[in-house]
Amino acid sequence: MKADTGTAFGYILGTLFIASAISNHFLEPMKLMGFFDPPSLEIVIGGTFATIFVNFTFEEAKQMPKVIKVAFRIGDLEAISIIKVLIEFAEKARKEGLLSLEEDMDKVENPFVRKGIQLVIDGTEGELVRYILESEVEQMDARHKKGKDLIGCMSTFAPAFGMIGTLVGLVNMLAKLDDPATLGPSMAVALITTFYGAVVSNLFTIPMEGSLEQKAAIEVMVYTIAIEGILSIQQGDNPRIVEEKLKSFLPPGDRAAVSTEEEGEE
Repeated sequence: MKADTGTAFGYILGTLFIASAISNHFLEPMKLMGFFDPPSLEIVIGGTFATIFVNFTFEEAKQMPKVIKVAFRIGDLEAISIIKVLIEFAEKARKEGLLSLEEDMDKVENPFVRKGIQLVIDGTEGELVRYILESEVEQMDARHKKGKDLIGCMSTFAPAFGMIGTLVGLVNMLAKLDDPATLGPSMAVALITTFYGAVVSNLFTIPMEGSLEQKAAIEVMVYTIAIEGILSIQQGDNPRIVEEKLKSFLPPGDRAAVSTEEEGEE
């Protein structure tokens, strides 16, 4: 997997815009220190992470670092390359039979596609092949959803803990009403936790949910393409039919790329 520069760029850009607005386009950098309050951070970050362990099992909660890492990575799945391999296998199976695919298995890098092709070579019935592969995709999607739910938990509770911190600050402020000079600074500190909660939720966790959902959808689509291609190979479909069937899953631009590459090879 390679780094998702778009996700990292978005987070950096959002952080810079907020910091720029606070510091008057960085002309007054000391203003940023006024927005740094360790107790407020402790309430928002600590409280939010604590809710994860309440909402999920300990084993599920421990997956948080892996889930965050996924959000910053791009998978190695490429629909076009998988389609090309499946079309090539369809042509060979049509000419030489399914068993001939065994000698070309080293061309299949993706474990899921390799498993499907091997099931076909072993003579597994089509319905059973579909059931096995679709079950695997469903379990994979469920794991992705669990990871998205972990981040979603943070999106829900970060603003709530921001409000809790604000209430704590207001209580402390009201306890010092006998000193009017402290009311302004105390109110500012009280509101910082709400600011932290809003930033954590709206700049970081909600966009991360969207990123994870998009990556999961792409992975499901690619594996759906693979399933249809594998079953078409097993049924002995014409390679051109296989190509058209699989290209229908792609955006028009990508379909043209597949067609161009195929024509170039001819």
